[in-house]
Amino acid sequence: MSKKIGFVGCGKMAQAIINGMTNYGGIDSERIIASAVRDETIDQVQENFHIEIGSDNKKVAQESDILFLAVKPYLYPRIIDEIRKEVSKSTIIVTIAVGVKLKDIELAFGKETKIIRSMPNTPSLVGEGMTVFSPNDHVSEAEIAEVHELFNGYGQVEQVEEKLMDAIPAVSGSSPAYAYIFIEALADGAVKQGIPRETAYKLASQAVLGAAKMVLESGKHPGELKDQVCTPGGSTIKAVDALEQNGFRGAVIQAMDKCSGK
Repeated sequence: MSKKIGFVGCGKMAQAIINGMTNYGGIDSERIIASAVRDETIDQVQENFHIEIGSDNKKVAQESDILFLAVKPYLYPRIIDEIRKEVSKSTIIVTIAVGVKLKDIELAFGKETKIIRSMPNTPSLVGEGMTVFSPNDHVSEAEIAEVHELFNGYGQVEQVEEKLMDAIPAVSGSSPAYAYIFIEALADGAVKQGIPRETAYKLASQAVLGAAKMVLESGKHPGELKDQVCTPGGSTIKAVDALEQNGFRGAVIQAMDKCSGK
């Protein structure tokens, strides 16, 4: 891909994507331009990623072929009002804000605009992101394929109907936080049994990583993989029973409902 990629806003999620693009996706840092409000952020991003970054949102909008709006949802109306005249008809706008619908962005720009609504997650930082997206009708199949390839450079990608996008943060956008809590709990349990803290984190993290990879690469149902570990009368099924008695699955589902505002 030879297109210029821009970021209006360069917080943690944008930085995770930039790191994923440059270190895992084969994107040259010279092809990325960004803007941020705080001088501290500008200096930090320049030092860490060696991209062009300043405070001029209009400049970023003018020069970008693919433009990520990486600001908080409540800032979208103001940012779009600022850059709408600078965005060309061929520019692809990529949103990463929770709850901001395609029609809202279209209305805000007030003209025919190519828009892709996406939900990435922070593991993009290490090339293991999960990005889910939905394009509007103005994005061509060739452009969708191009953006899909871009997302795929720093993790897995899935295209869905927009009506499903509001549910995505709970299952992939925010869920790394749930996984971190689980890893921390596993490590605490290991420390309780005498395993050194750093070793405990390594053991727990690799177990979760390996389990996820088993699901993705084996094609087997998670329940089947679970059953393969649980021998009759063994320690694993006793541990699973304890999790079930304490509402493990229900707690996860309730957390997802809360995340989705239900």
